Amino acid sequence: VQLVESGGGLVQPGGSLRLSCAASGFTFSSRAMRWYRQRPGKVRELVAHISSAGGSTNYANSVKGRFTISRDNAKNTVYLQMSNLKPEDTAVYLCNAFIGNDYWGQGTQVTVSS
Repeated sequence: VQLVESGGGLVQPGGSLRLSCAASGFTFSSRAMRWYRQRPGKVRELVAHISSAGGSTNYANSVKGRFTISRDNAKNTVYLQMSNLKPEDTAVYLCNAFIGNDYWGQGTQVTVSS
């Protein structure tokens, strides 16, 4: 199982970013996927969840209405579109799949600062 995140960077408050997570080594289309984030000094937080076919999504209250999770099962990729970013969104964002065990990517840093 391999999960590779990309798309992080430095953005000003109010800006947008789209994160991607390319998955391999398992049947992507049969697995729910999740985005987590790790903020400095905080516990890892579930940000968004999407069902295997993409028909069901859930979000943390802190990002609801600003973030959108989606997936392309033909490309084995899950996305996180982040809009109206705030400084408190600064974190390492990690892709997660549960396949008997939790599997994680290496993470991508998102920094929201003026």
